[in-house]
Amino acid sequence: MPSLHQTIVRPVVTEKSSAAFQTDQVYTFEVHPDATKHQIRAALESLFDVKVGVVRTLQVRRNEVVRGRTRGATARWKKAIVTLKSGTIPVFEG
Repeated sequence: MPSLHQTIVRPVVTEKSSAAFQTDQVYTFEVHPDATKHQIRAALESLFDVKVGVVRTLQVRRNEVVRGRTRGATARWKKAIVTLKSGTIPVFEG
């Protein structure tokens, strides 16, 4: 079981996640692959001092990558899409 600081790996700041934040106040994070929704909720509430409303998770699949003659694959990872009841997370502001 990951600890609170290991549960949230990093915020995902892409064009799509930024647009979702602007319209719906939805935050996107890369999380530990073994983290559950309850652990993600507890980690966000304790680390950022916010009230979490809804946590949705999904597994991001591996992608085949070809660079010249070398073939490989990207790593799979877990994404959490979070809606807050109250508070803000300063990473996505500005």
